[in-house]
Amino acid sequence: MIARVRAGQPEAFAELVRAHTGIALRAAAALGAGPDAEDVVQQAFVKAYCALGRFRDGAAFRPWLLSIVANETRNTVRAAARRTTLAGREAALVGGEPVIPESADPAVATLETERRAALLAALEKLSEEHRLVVTYRYLLEMDERETAEALGWPRGTVKSRLNRALRRLQRLLPEGGAPA
Repeated sequence: MIARVRAGQPEAFAELVRAHTGIALRAAAALGAGPDAEDVVQQAFVKAYCALGRFRDGAAFRPWLLSIVANETRNTVRAAARRTTLAGREAALVGGEPVIPESADPAVATLETERRAALLAALEKLSEEHRLVVTYRYLLEMDERETAEALGWPRGTVKSRLNRALRRLQRLLPEGGAPA
C-alpha cells in the first residue's frame, strides 16, 4: 500500500489512515494527549505522509507511525505544559465503550473501576521510558518487535525496560492490583 501512496494514489493513503486511526488515537491518549489526541493523530498522519520518502521499504508501517504519534504527543504535552487527568486518559483508552458490562454486579464493577484507576495512577508514577514501553506493549498490544521499532530501541532494551517497569508497577500496586 505504501508503494501506491508513493505512486500518487490518494485513496491508498486514505486506506492507511482508516486502518491505523484507532491504534494511533489510543496511543496518543495513552501517552497523555488527552483532549488533543485527534489533533495529535492528524498532525502525525501529515508528518508521516511528508516523510514517506524516508520510510524503509519492507518495514512495518504501524510501529513507524506510532513512533511519530509518540513524538507528536510528547511535543503537544510539552508545548501545552499540562497533564491530562486519569479519567480522561481512561475514557480515551477504552474509546468511550464501557469496559465493564452494565449487567455486571455493582460490587464487581466498582472493584474493576478501582483497579483500573490504581493501575493508571501507578503508570503515572513511572518514568517516561517505562510508561512508554508498558503502554506500547500492553495497552496497545504490540509485540516485542513492534514495540522496539516504534520506540526506536533494540529488542534487548525493550525487554530490560519492560522488566524494570513491571517490577516497579508491582511495588506501586497493592497485591492483586486492587487499590489499598
